[in-house]
Amino acid sequence: MPGRPSSDLTRLRVALTVFFALDGFVFAGWVVRIPAIKEQTGASASALGLALLGVSAGAVVTMMLTGRLCGRYGSHRVTVVCGVLLSLSVALPPLTHSALTLGAVLLVFGAAYGGINVAFNSAAVDLVAVLRRPIMPSFHAAFSLGGMVGAGLGGLVAGSLSPARHLLGLTVIGLLVTALAGRVLLRCETPEPAATNESGGRRAREVRVPRKPDTRTRRLVVVFGLIALCTAYGEGALADWGALHLEQDLGARPGVAAAGYTCFALAMTIGRLTGTRLLERLGRSRTVVAGGALATAGMLLGSLSPSLWAALLGFAVTGLGLANIFPIAVERAGALAGPSGVATASTLGYGGMLLGPPAIGFMADWFSLSAALTSVAALAAVAATIGYATRRATQADI
Repeated sequence: MPGRPSSDLTRLRVALTVFFALDGFVFAGWVVRIPAIKEQTGASASALGLALLGVSAGAVVTMMLTGRLCGRYGSHRVTVVCGVLLSLSVALPPLTHSALTLGAVLLVFGAAYGGINVAFNSAAVDLVAVLRRPIMPSFHAAFSLGGMVGAGLGGLVAGSLSPARHLLGLTVIGLLVTALAGRVLLRCETPEPAATNESGGRRAREVRVPRKPDTRTRRLVVVFGLIALCTAYGEGALADWGALHLEQDLGARPGVAAAGYTCFALAMTIGRLTGTRLLERLGRSRTVVAGGALATAGMLLGSLSPSLWAALLGFAVTGLGLANIFPIAVERAGALAGPSGVATASTLGYGGMLLGPPAIGFMADWFSLSAALTSVAALAAVAATIGYATRRATQADI
């Protein structure tokens, strides 16, 4: 691009990718130590559940605020600050000795987690606009890979390191990575897409595209947020209930049951790694529709099949289907309304991830767990339907 060497954009893309991976790595490292923290605090299952809501509450409250902070101070600065806060706050849970204090420190951790998600997604949206390539899935693939590495490493050290030492190690790693990647990020100015003249050519000077959402734009942002909610609902539901379904309903051994979510997560990572090429071939709306339809079929197979191996295949197909829908929804919301659009879509999406586990639990009590999991398929179908219905509602193909 005129006035902006490609090497600068490459460095910016690498730095953002590192922050996405760090976020997944730190969060997964915390998650695998939850059982040990429960034992340390002596919390009951219900008390732990309430304490864990601190992560959700902190994230949801902070997301909308972060959108405004990004608009005022820039998404790069906010990403670095939130990276520092995330790295520091992950060391706090092992220092608590009651469910109440655990919930309080998890509010801080959740605030940092929600903040960095909005900030680096906003920065990624700006870079996508400049490069004019649908690279958003590659960033979310880095998050997925970071999460898999963090969970795997956490499992390996769980028997030899206390939660305090393990999570303090994550703090050290997080601060080092933030210092290195943050230095690059702070040196890179926020990229501005070049304006085009009436004949379609680019102007010599880059001009920030104005972002003043009107009522129609705000409604479209909410629509993209609803698509994100539908897909994140499935992620939360499978993370908490997938293994139990395989063990309880299909008689899988604990080790095999745990592999169910691994199949889902691995397939989602593969889907995101290939997402850019898929989007370039199909476009955004077709990818949303096809992905939603694929996830619907996969989850029906995963929840209703009497065969364990067919259910595992269904989980993997669901992961492939859902892989790129959330990144597309967040990217389109950001393209329409800037950081506030990212914040809105992320908040709704995160709300779906929170809604999934308890909703599945209530439906499992009323009907059965296998029947409850079909709601994942239903919402994937809703996402596909919304994607198809709104394909002409914006100038950019969703």
